[in-house]
Amino acid sequence: MTESSDWIIAWSDIGDAALSAALFYILIVALVRMVGKRATAQLNSFDWIINITVGSLAASGILLNSVPALRAIAAIAVIAGLQFALTFFAQRFAWFSNIVKVQPTLLVYHGEYLDEALRETRISKAEVCGAIRQHGLARIEDATWVVLETDGKMTVISDEKADFAGATALANVELPEGRCQGSETG
Repeated sequence: MTESSDWIIAWSDIGDAALSAALFYILIVALVRMVGKRATAQLNSFDWIINITVGSLAASGILLNSVPALRAIAAIAVIAGLQFALTFFAQRFAWFSNIVKVQPTLLVYHGEYLDEALRETRISKAEVCGAIRQHGLARIEDATWVVLETDGKMTVISDEKADFAGATALANVELPEGRCQGSETG
């Protein structure tokens, strides 16, 4: 057999991959415990990128002979440390949070689609209608607001008596251009 065969390898290579896999598994479980529930909760785009990066580094350390396991472990530890530092500073400093995190986007305002927001987020009206149905509403007009959250889910709010200015849960959601916070008439 040739060296390029995918099926015939030395037993020592199999043992090395198995040992590396066990070490990386223990490392990732320990990192998830240290970083906290955020690492496995609904992921925003930044958390998703971190998890993909850690997975890729672990796979490289397990399967690639050209990447020593300790080098991959060090890279994962640095990524985890950076994620911890980033979330630490984003939680404490609004200016820093605004730099590294995306804001929720308003897609529907008092039963009207916000076409500019739909275009920018590449969300179709059909997807918005699906979210409205999932929240037990039958008509777009029944949705006071639909917000695209940072994790990609849509939140539908149907409190027709509420005004945007008094909706404290919408404090970090930008009001669409041309609408005033004190008025709901648009």
